[in-house]
Amino acid sequence: MTTQRRNDLLIPLLAVVSDILAIIASFYFSYELRFDSFLTQLIPVTKGYPPQAAYLIGAVIITPVWIMLFNRQRVYRTRRDVDLSLEFFLIVRQVSFGMLIVLALVFFYRTFSYSRIVFIFIWGMAIGLVFVGRVLVLTYEKHLYRKGRELRNVLIVGTKQMAPELALRMMQRPELGYRLVGYISPEDERMESVPAVRLGTLDALQSVVAEQRVETILVCFAEGQTEQLSQLLAQLEGKSIQILLEPQVIGIAPTRLRVTELFNTPLIGIKDIPMTAWSRIAKRIFDLLFSAVVLVLFSPFTFIIMLLIRLESGSPVMYKQRRVGLDGEEFDLYKFRTMRVDAERFTGPTWTRRDDPRVTRIGRILRRLSLDEIPQFINVLRGEMSVVGPRPERPEFVDQFRNYVPKYLERHRLKTGLTGWAQVNGLRGEVPIAERTKFDLYYIENWSLKLDIRIIFKTLYAILFGKDAY
Repeated sequence: MTTQRRNDLLIPLLAVVSDILAIIASFYFSYELRFDSFLTQLIPVTKGYPPQAAYLIGAVIITPVWIMLFNRQRVYRTRRDVDLSLEFFLIVRQVSFGMLIVLALVFFYRTFSYSRIVFIFIWGMAIGLVFVGRVLVLTYEKHLYRKGRELRNVLIVGTKQMAPELALRMMQRPELGYRLVGYISPEDERMESVPAVRLGTLDALQSVVAEQRVETILVCFAEGQTEQLSQLLAQLEGKSIQILLEPQVIGIAPTRLRVTELFNTPLIGIKDIPMTAWSRIAKRIFDLLFSAVVLVLFSPFTFIIMLLIRLESGSPVMYKQRRVGLDGEEFDLYKFRTMRVDAERFTGPTWTRRDDPRVTRIGRILRRLSLDEIPQFINVLRGEMSVVGPRPERPEFVDQFRNYVPKYLERHRLKTGLTGWAQVNGLRGEVPIAERTKFDLYYIENWSLKLDIRIIFKTLYAILFGKDAY
């Protein structure tokens, strides 16, 4: 049933060719920059001019190795929903590993001495050129899909769990390369909030698959509907169709699946300690260094901010508020005051709303640029918070959310942070807390230092260009 499409060959081919050209170009231009540019005046050549051909031969030899390294990361595929920041870090890691291989080969080749400066240039240029090439190929691929060319036909089976959200994403983002042909469900189930076509019940699955030329099926049953799942698999037996299962169908959160082995027995882990001892140490060192740098850099501005707050609305210029952190422990969170002194006198604890009249003029600017959060780096230095993590909530709200938001208290398995995975994905302000919690749990289950750095970069982008802060 699966159709071989031209894009499925064209896009990977373009990606491979782009990477090959980028690698060879990085060797060529690095040589030119070192030995045939103004740089020779700044850094004189003292050991003679090696033949350029030797570098180009090295490029030809190492290129297949680099291509294999990239291929192991499955980058030569179609329909990748790529986060460019993540793609950049992947390229940095693989190019760096490839350069180690280059240096190892050079160690055994003693005909002449290769320039270490050239290798530094090669490393930087390869990262930049490969990344630019990937962006161009991905842009071209998305352009083809927006034109409706060779989209992959998808059928949703069931209306539970993530079904409506997945349906909307496919309908609103054709650039990902998928076309929703419709959904099938029991007689009493409909996706009222989604303008998708209902094509019948599970009994009609085989005919729907044939008529609609379905290539991918997304199974979104309610938890425990294993009998329906067995019926679906039986009907599709022998069919060359991709079947993707929403994990909660079998009662497992999608971010928790881990395959491990214990006593020579393969087991599926659904919960684990989120960080090892070494991971906690690495994250703590990063927090201390990053916070110290930020506080030093912004120290000239803190006096100005405090003065402006004082002139507009008096004292205090800072305030502290009880928040809930790691393991449910409470602590005092510090911020520059952005509201009137008596902001909650009549309302009690409440979230900030868009165009909230309680926010001062200076406070609105501070909130828009997230400058009101700077004092929280003191909380980080004290070990009460981390730079990145789920945002801490007030005890009053935690008592509410724990009663109706599934797995809400799982957020407290890591230190809370100034920014988090939910915030950089646009889930802030008046977004339902249940949606934020899903992203917080993903972060906890998939933590890495690389993910923290990625979130920081996305946070900077959101501060400069986002419109959700208030």
